[in-house]
Amino acid sequence: MTKRHGYALLAAILAVVVLLSAAVYIGVAADDGSGAGVADRRTSHTAAPASAGTWVGSWSASPAGAEPGTERDGLAGRSVRNVVHTAAGGTSARITLSNLFGRQPLVVTHATIAVAATGNGAAAAPGTMRRLTFGGATTVTVPAGGQVMSDAVRVRVPHDVDVLVTTYSPTPSGPVTYHPRARQISYVADGDHVEDVSAAPYTGRSPYWRYLTALDVLSDEATGTVVVLGDSLTDGVTSTVGADRRWTDVLARRLRASAGSGGTPRYSVVNQGISGNQVLDAGHGRSADSPSGLSRFGRDVLGRTNVRAVVIDLGVNDILRNPDQVDPRTVTDGLRTLVRRAHLRGLRVVGATLMPFRGHRGYTDAREAVRRAVNAEIRAGRVYDAVVDFDAALRDPYDQRRLRPDYDSGDHLHPSDKGFRRMAEVFDLSDLKGSAPAEL
Repeated sequence: MTKRHGYALLAAILAVVVLLSAAVYIGVAADDGSGAGVADRRTSHTAAPASAGTWVGSWSASPAGAEPGTERDGLAGRSVRNVVHTAAGGTSARITLSNLFGRQPLVVTHATIAVAATGNGAAAAPGTMRRLTFGGATTVTVPAGGQVMSDAVRVRVPHDVDVLVTTYSPTPSGPVTYHPRARQISYVADGDHVEDVSAAPYTGRSPYWRYLTALDVLSDEATGTVVVLGDSLTDGVTSTVGADRRWTDVLARRLRASAGSGGTPRYSVVNQGISGNQVLDAGHGRSADSPSGLSRFGRDVLGRTNVRAVVIDLGVNDILRNPDQVDPRTVTDGLRTLVRRAHLRGLRVVGATLMPFRGHRGYTDAREAVRRAVNAEIRAGRVYDAVVDFDAALRDPYDQRRLRPDYDSGDHLHPSDKGFRRMAEVFDLSDLKGSAPAEL
């Protein structure tokens, strides 16, 4: 070999090394730190993501309790088809299943994901049905009190559409972990019909989400996730069923429409509202049901995918459900604890003022005084990094202790669809941008 040929060979080898190093770098940079890269390598090549992007939350719901009547058998021998609505689109997807309130392992032998053929329906759009795997296997055991994330599967998921996530468990599993106030109809079929594209077997209808707590997408349109922690006002319990008119739904659409302009970040929105939720105490029923905002913050907020900002709308139930609660500092101190935990992760926190509730059965002048005192602290900037003033936006100008009539669902506590839309409209989208301050 001549010296010239030797130099040429050395140059070729160096070029190959550079290319391999660049490929490794790009692969690492594409990982969002959520562990998706590890999960993707476990799947077969047909299930692996087809393109680059960022993993974000497209939909989520907090596990809220154990479904009554499922204590012994769970939903053994039945296919559960959850219908969920996407806040962001992507080229691949993965799900999280929860057995938080189960008292024995949940064995899922079959699971699929598909884009719905029509809104609110149980039929899958042609060509979108995908079998889900967990660590490369189609069967997974979710331990009691635990959760599992599926492998990524390649499927084009558009934003603002319904998605079907179906699971089948052949054996009794005990209490079903569920989210009772879905404001969305899902479906159930007898037997294993997980891969059925047709809606025909799904004759059972359910107002709950069962087992499923998150849908993430490898997004080519969003770069992070906004997590909203709240109670029934965020859960949207008086919004129209199947219409996706919770205030968080409207906020997600606003963010997507404005993304990249006027300082608006390109974020998706996930809803972690639980009806009756409090900052400090668990709700009614079994002691584990409706865990407090403080106890679930790590799982439901910090544990979500690629979180960039947090919105908190909690506190009214701490006032309404505790007759002896007369010190507003108890509420604001609890909220500050949540903010500090977010700041430890570098997350910016936007907080909401508490809306009025005169006319509701729980109203008293003493509780109204506590609400106003809490709001005064929030507005003074001594609780959150930024404030969205839902109170000022929805109260009756003729009686600031009440909701404005057209924003009132009729129970004098929860908004109407118009009221929920107003909540999202007054949200300053630029407040979501940036990280937590060094010191609040």
